[in-house]
Amino acid sequence: MNDTIISLRMDRQYLAYPANKEEYQELYRDLQPGKHVYWIGFGDPPSLTFRADFDDIEFNRGRQRARELIKVRLIGGTLGWIVPDDLELFAALYRKPLIKPSERHLRMLDLIERSGPLNIQQMKEETGILVKEITPVLHRLQEAFLIYEDQYDGEWDRGWYRFEEMFPDADLERYTRGEALKILLRRFAFRQAEFNSEMAQSYYKLPAKEINAAIQALTGDGTLTETEGGYILCSDAEFLKTYQAKSPVGVYAMHHNDFLVKSNAYWLKEKFRHAEYETLQYLLIDGEFHGASLGKVHNGPFDLEDVILDLPDDEAQARKTEIIEAVLAVNYGENKRVKRYLGEEIK
Repeated sequence: MNDTIISLRMDRQYLAYPANKEEYQELYRDLQPGKHVYWIGFGDPPSLTFRADFDDIEFNRGRQRARELIKVRLIGGTLGWIVPDDLELFAALYRKPLIKPSERHLRMLDLIERSGPLNIQQMKEETGILVKEITPVLHRLQEAFLIYEDQYDGEWDRGWYRFEEMFPDADLERYTRGEALKILLRRFAFRQAEFNSEMAQSYYKLPAKEINAAIQALTGDGTLTETEGGYILCSDAEFLKTYQAKSPVGVYAMHHNDFLVKSNAYWLKEKFRHAEYETLQYLLIDGEFHGASLGKVHNGPFDLEDVILDLPDDEAQARKTEIIEAVLAVNYGENKRVKRYLGEEIK
């Protein structure tokens, strides 16, 4: 990858230097939907790991309480957190209309409309339906943006509302899917500095045909221009003529929900796959992915079994301490240690 693009990407991602709260909120908007830290952060607020000069998990906890971050269900049933101002964008992109509702869908929707907000236990008491049977019904109604799960804190006892009650001014038809995708791709392009269609598809989980159509539309209207590595904003093509690139130095062990990992997952998962161990984190070294930490996932501290790299042997050995420290920094446990490095046991 071009060193200038790497430098600009690290700047735009606030990995070259951490963001303050104002910068962070602009970054968060562009990297939506926000996700929790993979493996260990389930139930926690979202985090843009390594990118803030403050505790962004606690900051986002406050934003959740104030309903400045709201929960949406995306393609494949996954969840993410977005700012309310972008609700119509994400509804256009991910809303899955309920064309043929079942009797149970209609019954649950009617109950919430008549008696909501209700939590799942109250729904069980009202209907006699088991919680395990209620949950998928709610998730399907949520995918259709017919109801809203008000998860403003970390408690499990949360209310489900009619969507219109929570967001009476939302116009779910404001954007077509293509229009929404073009807006989000402009943001994606800005934060990536350069991207290809596979990266966008990997991140947004949309069909390649739709991604490519949006890219071609943005190229046709002068928003994007094609490069050897993919596409950049036309404004960046001019900006890069005077941009003073810096050589990023440092190692970040990044979890699976990280923006850069998710947008590169289409090749990372294959390149650093291991037959025996889980991939715990991917290693961003000087602005590019060059390895992964491997281990076993279970309750309590994970077993850190190995570190694999595609660096030249001399560089891998010279940076051994730095790389291991980066892995240890994002794993927890009093007696944590990496057992192997490049397959060799660490004494």
